[in-house]
Amino acid sequence: MNNMVLNFEKAVDYHYDQFPPQSLRYERFINELIKATDAIARYDQMLKNIHNSEILLAPLRNQEAVLSSRMEGTISTIDEILQFEADSDGISPQNSNFRSDVFETILYQRALINAQKAMEDGYKFSKTLIKTMHQQLLYFGRRASKSPSNFKYEQNYLADKLKRNILFVPISPEKLDEGIENLITYLENEDGHPTLIKTALMHVEFEALHPFQDGNGRIGRILITLFLWSTGVISEPHFYISGYLEENKDLYIDTMRNVSKNGDWESWCAFFLNAVENQAMRNLEIAEKIKELYEEMKSIFSEVLSSKYSVNALDYIFTNPIFRKNKFTSNSGIPAPTASRFTRILLENELIVTREESSGRRAALYSFEPLMKLVRV
Repeated sequence: MNNMVLNFEKAVDYHYDQFPPQSLRYERFINELIKATDAIARYDQMLKNIHNSEILLAPLRNQEAVLSSRMEGTISTIDEILQFEADSDGISPQNSNFRSDVFETILYQRALINAQKAMEDGYKFSKTLIKTMHQQLLYFGRRASKSPSNFKYEQNYLADKLKRNILFVPISPEKLDEGIENLITYLENEDGHPTLIKTALMHVEFEALHPFQDGNGRIGRILITLFLWSTGVISEPHFYISGYLEENKDLYIDTMRNVSKNGDWESWCAFFLNAVENQAMRNLEIAEKIKELYEEMKSIFSEVLSSKYSVNALDYIFTNPIFRKNKFTSNSGIPAPTASRFTRILLENELIVTREESSGRRAALYSFEPLMKLVRV
């Protein structure tokens, strides 16, 4: 806190020896549980019906990276994220043309993707998995000095925007290992709570433990997606909740604090379930629009390109809605002369627009605006 005088008058302390709660009054959130369960089941049915969900739902992951990072004061746009991807063959600190906020948001996206891959390879929730995600999240940038992959060794605090009033005092470093083990044991062994309730309790407990010097909020939100997916609530790892949490940030924080202050786990469960229901319906709506756009463009691309490679072109552009011409030529699986002809035809038909003209050795930069208009936040 840079030797600043700290005001603990409004501080709430971590709820020692209260997790998991011994009993929950389900009558206080049963309606929310029913609605959230129904909404996420409808969303998952859509996931099951999409054969190429990785292509179609990649934009939702970009949205999540932008919104979750925004909650921590890292401001970037989807356009910036996708242009970074278009100009980079991999994460490199030498990408000096990009703002550090963009790079930090990319790291969030990569940490999420890599955690999903690790769990597909058989890794389970563990300290190692959580620390690995944290190391990737804080790999480079302003936050790289915040002890990536290491649990906190001194007491941390949650403060207000002026960083004078301490709002919450997380678990002490001495008790942290025990707290993390307790959380992991709960996730592995507790069968008495429905999965959505376990997810709610997992998230609030992780945030209350606040195990790292920085990055706790973003890791905590990644864990929501991973847990819902690993437990089979969703069949693909594409459920992102930061949009609702960012819009209701003050209530989100206050309801979490109230768990420790008054033992009010039920109000937190109700809030979290509302978030799941709301976000599931939102995600379903945008995913359906993306799917409809894909089907519409499938016919249009086939007609204007008149080639067996039209679906290759469409899939590449949906996955990379901002792209350099040379990347399209080399990475789309289309013969180079054909790919070059495709970009010309797509431009002529106003299916893509030029964001940057070619200059010297730098290829032209294009944007697929029909998709971008759906996913900008």
